[in-house]
Amino acid sequence: MPEQSLKEKTAKGLLWGAINNGVQQILVLAFGIILGRLLSPSEYGMVGMLTIFTLIGNSLQESGFRAALVNLKEIRHEDYNAVFWCSTFIGIAAYLILFFCAPLIARFYGEPELLPLSRYCFLAIPIASLGTVQGAYLFRNLKVRQQAISGILAHIISGCLGVTLAFYGFSYWGIATQSLTYLIVVTLCSWHFSSWRPTLHIDFSPLKPFFSFSSKILITNIANQINNNILSVVLGKFFTSQSVGNYNQANKWNATGHQFITGMLNSVAQPILVKVRDDQERELRVFRKILRFVAFIAFPAMFGLSTVTRELILITVGEKWTSSISLMQLLCIGGAFIPISTLFSNLIISQGKSNIYMWNIISQVVLQLITVLCIIMMKGSIQTMVIVYVCINIIWLFVWRTYAHRFIGLKFRMLMSDLLPFMLPAIIACCIGGIAASLIGGHIIVTFIIKILVAAICYMGIMKLSNAEIMHECINYLLKKKVS
Repeated sequence: MPEQSLKEKTAKGLLWGAINNGVQQILVLAFGIILGRLLSPSEYGMVGMLTIFTLIGNSLQESGFRAALVNLKEIRHEDYNAVFWCSTFIGIAAYLILFFCAPLIARFYGEPELLPLSRYCFLAIPIASLGTVQGAYLFRNLKVRQQAISGILAHIISGCLGVTLAFYGFSYWGIATQSLTYLIVVTLCSWHFSSWRPTLHIDFSPLKPFFSFSSKILITNIANQINNNILSVVLGKFFTSQSVGNYNQANKWNATGHQFITGMLNSVAQPILVKVRDDQERELRVFRKILRFVAFIAFPAMFGLSTVTRELILITVGEKWTSSISLMQLLCIGGAFIPISTLFSNLIISQGKSNIYMWNIISQVVLQLITVLCIIMMKGSIQTMVIVYVCINIIWLFVWRTYAHRFIGLKFRMLMSDLLPFMLPAIIACCIGGIAASLIGGHIIVTFIIKILVAAICYMGIMKLSNAEIMHECINYLLKKKVS
């Protein structure tokens, strides 16, 4: 593929990814604000306790097949068909297992209400399994616009339904129904936009060539879900459902920020890196350009979100969520580095090195588990857990860098030269915004607006003075000018 064609595909993919994730995150925020005012932290916590089980079940049914299908240079109907039926059967089996394990889950948390709620929430697993192959088809063929339409439509329908149920007193059942409805709509849309259809000729033999790769992705995805949700489980077991609710509220805002960037990135990174992996020099050049773009967006967005956390929580969901403010500030700082780690993981997967990806994530999860258990034994606070959790995730970025150096020659100085020109200005801009707001004072909404405006102006001003190439390329593309 010609360089210009690849650049154009990447730019279009990132643009549609930005539109998709931007609109989706706005919808998530809008419906989340309404639900946050209608429901209590304890009600949020009930569904939060079950999240890890649903995510692990979805990882099982997906089984790493999505990444495996994308990595195939030549793909056949038989490959898609084998994955479809395997994913469907695993999804049904996973639901049945969790259905009968529901009493144990309710007993583990000491919440009898979790028994019927868990069996309802776990329906997400077989529903999601029906869209795994169609989603992989759209992803492999860079159908980002179609994925955007599916996600946006799903958020609108599910959000309206969830808010309606919460308004009429259905409590946490509204959140559970919202999640299920989202998956149903996304699955239906994926079928609509995908031209591939399964056949009744069931043959699992095509799975054998990439089972070694996909099985490692599966184990890694499960480890990732444990790592991302370990604090919800610990808080639900050793603290209260209210603590889980406060943490989940904080993490929801954090996730809304970094998922906008990671979702945009995931829409193009792996397919693009797969296309250039036979040319190491070109792959390094492509990787570093994407890395600079991610840093340009992630640092000001997430550091800025951390800066306005207090105002944002009080304005949107109210004082009953005050306990989540300090947690959200910490999580947002760590959230700035999540898209960068995601890019590194996409690089490892694009190289076909699922074993390295797997052991790297497992090592990180083991370290997280050990530290969390030590903090519990020492009767540490929730804030201490979050601080350590964030620090480990940031430090692990340099572990990813060592593998990037092995595969594409990314040196430490290259990483720093790609990150620091955006990280330091973002910190400076947010500090100036905070100082300006404190000097001017006024109503909380005024403070919120001043922080955002001053920080944004300072950051873009620094980018202009430093003549940041990535900023000019983004502006030129959006203005339909030719990027040199």
